Amino acid sequence: MKKNFVVTEEYINSRLDRWFRRNIFDLPQSLLEKSIRKGNIKVNKKKKNSSYKLALNDSITIYDFNAVPNKHKKKSTPYKATKKDISSSSEIFIEDNENFVVINKPAGVAVQSGTKSKRNILDILKSTDEFSNYKPYTVHRIDKETTGLLIVAKNRKYAQLFTSLFRIRKIHKVYLAIVLGSFLKKSGTIKDDLFHYEGKIKVTTKAITHFTVIDSSSNYSLIKLSPETGRKHQLRKHLLMHGNPILGDTKYRITNKHKSQNAKLMLHAYKINFSINNLKYNFTAELPDVFKQFIKEKYLKIS
Repeated sequence: MKKNFVVTEEYINSRLDRWFRRNIFDLPQSLLEKSIRKGNIKVNKKKKNSSYKLALNDSITIYDFNAVPNKHKKKSTPYKATKKDISSSSEIFIEDNENFVVINKPAGVAVQSGTKSKRNILDILKSTDEFSNYKPYTVHRIDKETTGLLIVAKNRKYAQLFTSLFRIRKIHKVYLAIVLGSFLKKSGTIKDDLFHYEGKIKVTTKAITHFTVIDSSSNYSLIKLSPETGRKHQLRKHLLMHGNPILGDTKYRITNKHKSQNAKLMLHAYKINFSINNLKYNFTAELPDVFKQFIKEKYLKIS
């Protein structure tokens, strides 16, 4: 038995396995991985990894399943933005036009709703004046505790465009981070094989990040990071592996003694640039107060 499904705008940039669980069957990850490896689940008639990011109008074919959409699966309830969320949202917009916005995302807010966090940027944006006649589309993500630049599309066309630009590495990002320790070199490139698990399968990916040390003081360094690849938690994993974890990182740290040293993750998406129809866009996001205060306290210079 074979059934075909077409990816709608709601699932642009969603993982294949997540799409399957939300729309077909809530299979255990191990069984889902096995089905994908066997070719029982294909995208555009080709085998894809479970982590494959879906694009609009991708054709998903499911073989040898009684592929009835999971009608009885309870739908997640969107986060209802509070008055405080809406009133403070006016401060985060850096760019607002008919096709997309660029915001300075605060710490502690996820980009999308998940099992561990209901409060999220997309649901908050839906309640703002800037999106009164539009629907927000995610085109990339930054971690919940990371602050800084985030692009959100206002229509399908630009959602697809930005997704494509990210995929071919035509969108360039610069992060600022405060890390523990010092560096032997003032600049360089970090190349590592990072891994994660999809079910019981270990998946290894190449990650590349360029760095420049802006300043160092006592036990801390202020650095600029330019990721060439876009792996999950790439910057945080890179720096931990090389002995310089990001200050305030409660997950990727050397020892527990650094866990509560600073409540905020000192990682900020500082600059982003790209071109659309030969028009160049350059955006910079102001550092959060806690980041600026720490720089001042440790006598670090940003320029």
